[in-house]
Amino acid sequence: MGHYVVNFEEIDRTQVAVVGGKGAHLGELSRLEGVRVPAGFCVTTAAFQRVVAPSIAESLARLARLQPDDRAAIRALAAEIHAIVEAITIPDELATAITGAVVRLGEREAYAVRSSATAEDLPTASFAGQQDTYLNIVGPAAIVAHVRRCWASLFSERAVVYRQRNGFDHRKVGMAVVVQRMVFPQAAGVLFTADPVTSHRKVVSVEASFGLGEAQVSGLVNPDIFKVLGGDIVTRTIACKQFAVVAAPVGGTQAQAVAPERQRQPALTDAQVLRLAQLGRQIEAHFGRPQDIEWCLVDDEFSIVQSRPITTLFPIPEAGDGDNHVYVSVGHQQMMTDPMKPLGLSLFRLAAAGPMHEAGGRLFVEVTRGLAAPTSRAKLLEVFGRSDPRIRDALRSIWERGDFIRALPDPPPAAAPAGGAPAPIDTDPAIVAGLIERNQASIAALKRDIHGKTGAALLECILADIPELKRRLFDPQGHRVLMAAFEATWWLNEQLHAWLGEKSAADILTQSVADNVTSEMGLALLDVADVIRPYPEVVAFLQRVEHDDFLAGLATLPGGPEARDAIVAYLDAYGMRCAGEIDITRPRWSERPGMLVPVLLGNIKNLGPGAGARRFERGRQEALKRSQELQERLRALPDGERKAEETRRQIDRVRTFIGYREYPKYGMICRFFVYKQALVEEAGRLVQAGVLRALDDIDYLTLPELLDVVRTHHVDAALLRQRREAFESYHSLTPPRVLTSDGEVVAGAYRSDGLPAGALVGLPVSAGTIEGRARVVLDMARADLEAGDILVTAYTDPSWTPLFVAIAGLVTEVGGLMTHGAVIAREYGLPAVVGVDQATRRIRDGQRIRVHGTDGYVEILP
Repeated sequence: MGHYVVNFEEIDRTQVAVVGGKGAHLGELSRLEGVRVPAGFCVTTAAFQRVVAPSIAESLARLARLQPDDRAAIRALAAEIHAIVEAITIPDELATAITGAVVRLGEREAYAVRSSATAEDLPTASFAGQQDTYLNIVGPAAIVAHVRRCWASLFSERAVVYRQRNGFDHRKVGMAVVVQRMVFPQAAGVLFTADPVTSHRKVVSVEASFGLGEAQVSGLVNPDIFKVLGGDIVTRTIACKQFAVVAAPVGGTQAQAVAPERQRQPALTDAQVLRLAQLGRQIEAHFGRPQDIEWCLVDDEFSIVQSRPITTLFPIPEAGDGDNHVYVSVGHQQMMTDPMKPLGLSLFRLAAAGPMHEAGGRLFVEVTRGLAAPTSRAKLLEVFGRSDPRIRDALRSIWERGDFIRALPDPPPAAAPAGGAPAPIDTDPAIVAGLIERNQASIAALKRDIHGKTGAALLECILADIPELKRRLFDPQGHRVLMAAFEATWWLNEQLHAWLGEKSAADILTQSVADNVTSEMGLALLDVADVIRPYPEVVAFLQRVEHDDFLAGLATLPGGPEARDAIVAYLDAYGMRCAGEIDITRPRWSERPGMLVPVLLGNIKNLGPGAGARRFERGRQEALKRSQELQERLRALPDGERKAEETRRQIDRVRTFIGYREYPKYGMICRFFVYKQALVEEAGRLVQAGVLRALDDIDYLTLPELLDVVRTHHVDAALLRQRREAFESYHSLTPPRVLTSDGEVVAGAYRSDGLPAGALVGLPVSAGTIEGRARVVLDMARADLEAGDILVTAYTDPSWTPLFVAIAGLVTEVGGLMTHGAVIAREYGLPAVVGVDQATRRIRDGQRIRVHGTDGYVEILP
């Protein structure tokens, strides 16, 4: 039975499969000079596989077939498996091996018996607290019994649900058990080598209380908290510690009152805190990543009883120069905060106007130099202040510290370009029409050039087309059109507020404008609904659709050919779109048309014939009426004719140009789809040739890497596997708006003075107030909306626009004043508040809420 029990000194970090995460880390720690680890041993996963696995194999197979949201069935089956394991008889030879190890360490000693699963304390998932720990266990027989209880804890409801949600196969997770000599400390706690609140990598956070650390884990006391930066304690919070957890005379633990005169004394001296922080840095350096460390203080010496990686920290973009850097999230500007796959990251970076940095599957731009000089700082804060005040607030707070960014003088003014500044742009609809026409001609030329190309020639064609993509995306005339629209919007909001006291006056004035390809996309799906609505058999057929190949099935139904043709025509115009469309690897509507069916059925149910044309005309009339009303009020003011005329010109300008706001991205996504169709065909050829194992292997390569693969017909399988695993781990990370090179997440804040108690604060982006039922939707393909509902979601990019025609208001967690969701909400006349922190968690599906789109907050109604 020797391979069933191993001592700490025989273990290192490579043996997770043998002794689990906790055991492997303890074995590694026990080898470190200057780190005290109480002696112990591990009962290996081989013992679990021999004794437990055969008894629960059939039950685990049933568990694997359950869906993560089937909580009742999971709870019942987990309880059944837990009971089976607790009743298992441990073979005599295994019990003898455990007893022998205990005798060698000291039969009369007390021990901690801890679960150590193979799927815990991993770089991507800690599983902290998912399995059980038993303290102050005395006697070999009791230790053997608690080994069995640790095995059973692998199948507690919380542990099973955690694995289901994180995609771990229950049948592939083994359980080892750590048996470690107990220490009975004066104080104990947790040390984080990166601040768990801000993620600052240079700040050590120490939590401490009297007695065993279980007092903190159980929530019995609030711990003292010390923050250490460099060699200094920068903050300390000394809690009132009324209780301590101590060893019970009969085994186990018990709570004990702390004497009143000691309750507000620090659990550690300053010298001990600094010594502990230094020990934490040593352990972090050994493991190569920030650590969550459990410690005990005995006779002024620290013992380490656990160290695991901190898995919740957002990665830092690689700079490599040792300087301080400030990064702003691209995803928060693009309304796409999900992680992107390497091919998507690669293409988007190639298409960007400037350098971008990748971390955690997301993209960031660096703004350090912009913050360093007065003029560029003022401009940067103004730009972000208009789009996302929380980013502005975060950037300002970093600058105002005075010690992170080195101030630079303004550079000398650049020489004026030949010909002087660009001439003001005329309010002429033909300008937008010309931009659109040139872009469409460019895409047509790309389709001709790429047709028939394969292998290296195909990849070279795509790479050679990127400069043309950028020319169209960043067309100078297009930029002037957008700036004219934005400046007109800002002018109207600022001047009409100053002259008439109107808030967000431009919101109504920008309803139903021309040339907005995104809002037209939502209205066009209403026209498709109009084609289908008269044919009940088609509607019934669509209600049963489960797959994406449903279009062929329409042919034999009354009205089916008409429905099919309408859907196909819609996909021809908009099928290149999808949620998260800036990532080329995301499936497009043309590839998975079933994603549109729930939205289409909602339109058929909630809206009547001609709803698209009526909505557009209603918005146009409301904007016209509002324009006339404002001008009449202005004429009654001193110098009123001039004010009214200037307002009319700005309204004309914004209505002529603001629709183009959505077109550059549409043009880019059209190009992406041409690339994608060609790349998918190439992936098929590579799979057929045996170079790739699956079509989506190309998603985990950059474009230059893919070019190498098609040239050499060789791919690094280990690299693909590593990138797949990394991408899956990125889903659990929350991307920050602003991040520093110290790893610090700087959240920023809104001004919320004078708002009702309990209000959820955000950014007002579309005026008006609306009450209704909140529908929390995380996947538009699962949306079940009714007229009057308020959509609450994480973010909306253009692909969500078809849902907007059926709702009364909008709340998102991410967004800015000029992001896509805000623009379309204004055009459709929907009150909207964006950037509401954790809206999808704080608002429950079905609750009644009130959205204050003018003032920027949401109320949850009784």
